[in-house]
Amino acid sequence: MPPRLRSALSAALIALSCLLAPFGALAAWAAYTLADTGRYVTTMAPLATDPDVRDAVADTVGAGIMREVGIRFDTRRMRGTVGPFVHDAVRSFTQTRAYRLAWDAGNRATHDAVLRALRDEDGGVESTVFVDLAPVTAQVKEQLAQDHVPLAARIPVEHTAVAVLPAGRLTPFRKGFHVLEVAGFWLPVASVVLAVAGIALAVHRRRAIVATGLGTALGGALLGVALAVGRGLTLADLPTDVPPAAAGAVYDALTATLRTVSWLLVGLGLTVALTVWLTRYVRAVRLVRRRRAAATTAAPAPTRAEV
Repeated sequence: MPPRLRSALSAALIALSCLLAPFGALAAWAAYTLADTGRYVTTMAPLATDPDVRDAVADTVGAGIMREVGIRFDTRRMRGTVGPFVHDAVRSFTQTRAYRLAWDAGNRATHDAVLRALRDEDGGVESTVFVDLAPVTAQVKEQLAQDHVPLAARIPVEHTAVAVLPAGRLTPFRKGFHVLEVAGFWLPVASVVLAVAGIALAVHRRRAIVATGLGTALGGALLGVALAVGRGLTLADLPTDVPPAAAGAVYDALTATLRTVSWLLVGLGLTVALTVWLTRYVRAVRLVRRRRAAATTAAPAPTRAEV
């Protein structure tokens, strides 16, 4: 194969490899972090102590309880009497161990339901996926009753359902999820194979390795920028009833692994490129020294007459 053709093909393979690196990281994150219930629950667990998330849960549960009180009894006296106690009790409950256990159990149940829907384990049924806040309401009611709050025993424990996956979007979500499950394994493998092939085919392999390292670092930097832009777009497109601070905390928790991977790609790429450049530089310096030493040794000694 002519050297020019080899160089062009090598450059194309390396460029494609560097392009696939951030996409492979994104697909692997979705397939092996978001699609794994245990990892998802572990990732979401610290959010139970996040102040913004606790406030959002307290407001949602408290509003749900008061809404049910209004529907059931339609009395301003009861809403005015119980309302402040309900909100204080819910906020107090979000600081207990029982709430953290309920948080983990709710996330696990919600994640399982979403996965079943995405994997079409329900026989293609197009139904909205909800998270049920009734267990939290029951805990709040019990705490209010223990504190002897008036009319606390009459608070209804209804299934306060919050939609997390609308039925109308299940079909495209399922298709995208299946693609991610396949791409999560094959995209990283393809990126590595293309990089190895491009370096092996290159005429100047050291330059090819440096180019691969720099391209990988650039891909990691672009992934980090995409995460930052995605965060801004996500928070800008929130429904009016979703607190931006809580949504930002959830986004940051879910994408923490991706941000780490983006920095790893940048660090790894720059380290490889710098190491190859330094070894080339050291080799060139040693070669120059050897040539000078050889030239000095080969030079004829001055004769007595010349002296």
